[in-house]
Amino acid sequence: MKPLAEPGRPAPASAAARALPDRQRRLAVASIAGFWLVYFLLATFRAFIGEAPAQDEMLVRRTVVTLASMGLTFLLYGLLTRFENAPTGRLLAVAFLASVPLALAYACVNYVAFYLFPIAHMLKDPMWAAKPAHVVIIGQALDWYFFIAAWAVMWIAILYAGKVQAAERAAARYARAAQEAELRALRYQVNPHFLFNTLNALSTLVMRGATEEAERMILNLSTFFRASLTRDAAEDLPLAEEVRLQRLYLAIEQVRFPERLRVEVDVPEALGGLPVPALILQPLVENAIKYGVSRSSRPVTVRIAARLTDSGRLVLDVADDGEGASAPAPAGCGVGLANVRARLAARYGDAARLDAGPGAFGGFVARILMPAARARPQAACADAMAAAA
Repeated sequence: MKPLAEPGRPAPASAAARALPDRQRRLAVASIAGFWLVYFLLATFRAFIGEAPAQDEMLVRRTVVTLASMGLTFLLYGLLTRFENAPTGRLLAVAFLASVPLALAYACVNYVAFYLFPIAHMLKDPMWAAKPAHVVIIGQALDWYFFIAAWAVMWIAILYAGKVQAAERAAARYARAAQEAELRALRYQVNPHFLFNTLNALSTLVMRGATEEAERMILNLSTFFRASLTRDAAEDLPLAEEVRLQRLYLAIEQVRFPERLRVEVDVPEALGGLPVPALILQPLVENAIKYGVSRSSRPVTVRIAARLTDSGRLVLDVADDGEGASAPAPAGCGVGLANVRARLAARYGDAARLDAGPGAFGGFVARILMPAARARPQAACADAMAAAA
C-alpha cells in the first residue's frame, strides 16, 4: 500500500515530478520536429528555385535524412536530460561535445542517402566522383555541427526558462502562504486579549451576583465567537457582517459599562456588501473601549462610520468622544493600531493605511482608508445589515 502524504506537507518528489518529464518530452519532440522541418523546407525551396534535376527522388531521400536526423537529435535530448540539473556551464559543455558525434552521424546518414546510392545526374558531376567518402563526411559534419549545437543551446535555454518559471511559481506560492500565515497570526492576536477582558468582567459580575447581566454577556460572547472563529482568518467578509460582529462585541462591553457606553453606527446600506478583512475593526473598537470608555467617568459614545471618497476608496472610522486622547496612555496601547496597520499592509500593501489621532472635537479617531471592491449582490448585503441592526 502506497504511503499517503502527511497533511500540510508536499507530496513525495517522485509523484510531484511525474508530469514534468512528460511535458518536457512533448516540448522536445516539438522543438526537434520544428528544427528539422525548417531544414527540410529550406533545402526543398532551394532545390526548387535552383531547378535542380530529379527533385522527386531528392525529396524522398531528403525526407529519409530529415527523419533520421530527428531521431539522432532525440538521442541528444536524452543525453542532455541526464545532465539537466548540472550547472549551466557543464550542461553547455556536454551539449557542444555531444554535438560532434551527432554531426558525424548526420553526415554519414546524408552520405548514404545521397552519395552511396547516387542519382544519375550526380554521376556526371566530376566533383562528386573525385571526393573520397571521408572528405565528404567530415566536410558535412563540420557544416552541420553548429546547426545541431544551436538546437542543443536552444533546448538548454528552454530548460533554464522552465526552471525560472517553476521557481517564480514556487516563490509566489510561498509568498501567498506566508501572507496568509501572517494574516492569521495577526488576526488571532485579537481574540485572546478580548476573551481575557471578557472573562474578567464575567468574574466581576458573578461575584456581584449580577446573574442576568452575566448570562447575557455569556450569550453574546458565545454568539460573537461562533460568528468570528468559524471564518478563515485570512478571508474577507462583507462590511455589514463586520459591523454585526462589532455590535456583538459592543453589546458585551455594554454589560461592563451600562451607564458609560453609548454606540452609534453610521454605515450606509449601499456599502454593506463591500469586502473588508475579517475583524479589521475589532482592535480599533477595543481601543475605544479601553482608552476612551474605561478611562472616562461620564458617558462616552463609540461611533462606527463608513463612507466612500470621490476617488472610490472606502473610509472606515472608529471614533470616541472620551478622554483617552488627552490622558497619558499606558505602555502597549499601540498594539491594536500596529496590528491593524500590519494586517492592512499584508493584505493591500501601500494601497491602504490607518490614520489615528485626537478628534477635531475631542476624543480619538482611528480611520482606515482602503480599496473598495464589490463582493456580492446588494440583496445579500441588505439581509446582513438587517441582522446587524
